[in-house]
Amino acid sequence: MARRAVSVCIHPMKLILSLRQEVFMELEEKYGEIEEMNVCDNLGDHLVGNVYVKFLREEDAERAVGELNNRWFNGQAVRAELSPVTDFRESCCRQYEMGECTRGGFCNFMHLRPISRQLRRQLYGRSQRGRGPSPSRSYDRPRGKKRQRSPDHRYGRF
Repeated sequence: MARRAVSVCIHPMKLILSLRQEVFMELEEKYGEIEEMNVCDNLGDHLVGNVYVKFLREEDAERAVGELNNRWFNGQAVRAELSPVTDFRESCCRQYEMGECTRGGFCNFMHLRPISRQLRRQLYGRSQRGRGPSPSRSYDRPRGKKRQRSPDHRYGRF
């Protein structure tokens, strides 16, 4: 069964760092294990305020959509829908990740809000135990060579 993500649209300026952890923990507690959560920093109408949550199980994503569509966040109705996207790396702006996007916030590719390593460890450290790292967060680099940081670790994928 292919894994699907839930696209949750909320106003981006209100989802500050302290709330990301709260939202992640609430969604995981209520609906099931989260594999990935991305917060868009774009300004274009089709991406502004979008939060993409990829659940480990499709049934959890379906239940989350049903219940989240009856919720409000900071005075705005939450709109959730199943997304056919299962690999968000393909939807991200590579130029933005390199600090070179000339389209700014109106780019049609996702500009993800970065999070700290500490928050990433808090969120994924709990849910990643017992499972190997996902392909997007693989740490099987050879020892002895200088490590390069992946764009996944600098920009919003948490």
